[in-house]
Amino acid sequence: MKKVLFTVTVLLLVAAFGISAFLVGSYVLNGKKQEEKFDNLSEIVANAEAENVDPEDPEATHPRIELRDENGILKSYKEIHEMNPDTVGWLKMEGTEIDYPVMQTPNDPGFYLYRDFDKGNSDRGCIFAWEAADVTEPSDNITLFGHNMRDGSMFASLNAYTDKSAWETNSLIFFDTLTEYHTYKIFAVFKTEASVDKGFKYHQFVDAADEEEFDEFVSTCKELSFYDTGITPVYGDKLLCLSTCEYTLENGRLVVAAVRIT
Repeated sequence: MKKVLFTVTVLLLVAAFGISAFLVGSYVLNGKKQEEKFDNLSEIVANAEAENVDPEDPEATHPRIELRDENGILKSYKEIHEMNPDTVGWLKMEGTEIDYPVMQTPNDPGFYLYRDFDKGNSDRGCIFAWEAADVTEPSDNITLFGHNMRDGSMFASLNAYTDKSAWETNSLIFFDTLTEYHTYKIFAVFKTEASVDKGFKYHQFVDAADEEEFDEFVSTCKELSFYDTGITPVYGDKLLCLSTCEYTLENGRLVVAAVRIT
């Protein structure tokens, strides 16, 4: 009987190990495939932007010749928009892994939470915009969501910005719409809870009713911030919040808030 129990136990352990290995392998493989897909998309954008380089400033971070098609879409993003019409822009931060398309599906807000650019199932998902925000107009504040992945992909790079040294090294965010290039500068980095009855509802701030409401939002961002950047947006400025999971709080969120400067 002991021999039988031992054999069964060993078989169960082997089976459990096999299943675990399969799941880990599948996770890694799927992550690798999505990483390659994003790299391909980034290459498509880079090749398109190469045609837009200003000959007087070839080292510019962003092209300054804004070539557009007949619908007003920048040629930098024309191809990826044709590949997936849910694409509303591109997000990039120098010195980080963040170099991704931005998706938005107002009628199905969380569609890209666990779907890749091709709409297949994915643990990484895609970067996507809050459904109520108007990316093109734009709204006073646009919140972009992304997973905090352990392999450093998606919005994991934002973790470094809890330390001011990261902000001092690079405080710029490039968030282009399909029709315009834009640069933002980080003015606050904070964490908050995302439970229904707790925390700062930063993502729900889209368009300010008046100057007082705008100033209150900015003030709360700065009060919660890990450090003072010396930057205070004023009424009429356009804001951007990058949001990801934060694990020191229950249902926590880490938010990098920026103001548009170009």
